[in-house]
Amino acid sequence: MSIPSTTHVVLIPSYNPGAKVFDTVRAARAQWNPVWVIVDGSTDGTAQALQQMAAADDGLQVFVLPENRGKGAAVLHGLDQATRLGFSHVLCMDSDGQHPAQLIPEFMARSQQQPEAMVLGLPVFDASAPSLRVKGRKISNWWANLETLWAGIGDSLFGFRVYPVAPLRHIMQRQRWMRRFDFDPEAVVRLCWYGVPPVNLPSPVKYFQAGEGGVSHFNYWRDNRLLTWMHTRLMFGFALRLPLLLWRRLTGKGVAR
Repeated sequence: MSIPSTTHVVLIPSYNPGAKVFDTVRAARAQWNPVWVIVDGSTDGTAQALQQMAAADDGLQVFVLPENRGKGAAVLHGLDQATRLGFSHVLCMDSDGQHPAQLIPEFMARSQQQPEAMVLGLPVFDASAPSLRVKGRKISNWWANLETLWAGIGDSLFGFRVYPVAPLRHIMQRQRWMRRFDFDPEAVVRLCWYGVPPVNLPSPVKYFQAGEGGVSHFNYWRDNRLLTWMHTRLMFGFALRLPLLLWRRLTGKGVAR
């Protein structure tokens, strides 16, 4: 895509993704302009190669963070840049090739139709998806729906999404969480509390094996402990907001921030 958008930008946080990141960026650029990559302290040499790609492509910009700070921290850096440059929405996608770049125009179009909403990918898994992770995410999804009184979150963990910049940035600046693997589920819960409605669109997801260039930084015990702590503190926040959430659920009005 050659005509740049002045409101919506594709944001790709990236940490040691291997060569898949280049395919991801090329696929995203074929669908949208501009595309930003936030290199989160990568040490695999991809930062330099991405900068070379950006030097030859006006629609691609690469921001390099000096150290690994986590996915959420990389997204927040992108939100800061988006605010500075006047963008109202970001589409986040992973750098490892799992997310469907061909759906970027559809997600952006829905966001332009409903700018007050967050447009969430609802993953459609194929045989490549690890069974343990597919089953395990159901637990996080159940908690996220409880914490929002079933506001309509289709999947709390799938990171292919369009966010309105201002509310998400405001939420993240007010507290120190949502900086690592906890970013995706906590973002949707807190945005629902803030009053941002979810819109769900089906999205195929592909898990690549190591022999196909797939790279995963998911650690079952570490990241599930992080999610457990996240849902524990979100339940406290839910309890404090419950009267407002109930009132909004019953009346269809109000914002529980």
